[in-house]
Amino acid sequence: MAADTSVTELDVSAIDGEPFPEIVSALETLGSKETLRLVSAFEPVPLYDVLDARGFAHETERVDSNMWHVTIRRE
Repeated sequence: MAADTSVTELDVSAIDGEPFPEIVSALETLGSKETLRLVSAFEPVPLYDVLDARGFAHETERVDSNMWHVTIRRE
């Protein structure tokens, strides 16, 4: 990641219910030199197609059995 890239973290692991609205809101404000780091208690597989369709690249890392990090940026 370039030094001039800012990273915003969105932790949805404690959200009771569907985190999708919060994720979409964060994506809509993501600039071309910004990265969103999504913290989730599960692998957000359904999100991947949404990201691809909206022109975002993503990398997923399983941190432990109950935590996933998804790094998202504009392509």
